Amino acid sequence: MKITKLGHCALVLENEGTRILTDPGSFTVEQNKSAQGINIILITHEHGDHFHVPSIHEVLKNNPKAVVVSNSAVAKLLEAENVPCMVVGDGQSANVNNLLIEGFGKDHAPIYGTMGLVENTGYFVANKFYFPGDNFHQPGKPVEVLALPTAGPWMKISEAIDFAKAVKPRAAFAIHDGMIVPGFAGFVAQMVQNFLKPGGTEFVALEAGEAKEF
Repeated sequence: MKITKLGHCALVLENEGTRILTDPGSFTVEQNKSAQGINIILITHEHGDHFHVPSIHEVLKNNPKAVVVSNSAVAKLLEAENVPCMVVGDGQSANVNNLLIEGFGKDHAPIYGTMGLVENTGYFVANKFYFPGDNFHQPGKPVEVLALPTAGPWMKISEAIDFAKAVKPRAAFAIHDGMIVPGFAGFVAQMVQNFLKPGGTEFVALEAGEAKEF
């Protein structure tokens, strides 16, 4: 599987001829320019840094045959935009473009009180790659590659490390890191790597615009 990080949570996954764009949010604009040949747009939840309506329209204009996959809450928002959406929620799965997509989890992690509480679905792709969105819901099955959130108002870095240690992926890289200043990102990556390496997980410092085969 080849993964290109556009920024924050926007990724392009390439697996056996299928290209998936994840969480085209407001923190990135690269998806509007370079995301070509996309078969699936995968959205974990409705917050703006993951789900940006103008970006959805632009990506679909460039990729008119792409299928949008998300949960029921996002599907309702897309319905108002006349954008069809295949619903894959917690405990559900679908074969899209001959690729298995499974949903895990129902809720966004708490920020404070009821702030930001929306439906959040983590997605397991092709029995290889796990993309949790904004929660640390464990999929309960072996993970080869983990997209690991490393910053945000809903989490602590210790929670991210504990989550990755529990999931035990072969490899992991940072997402949800768009708010980390560049000078501090290297420190965060090194710290996570130091804690995960003894457990057998390779933590990759994947920069925005960088691609890697996993």
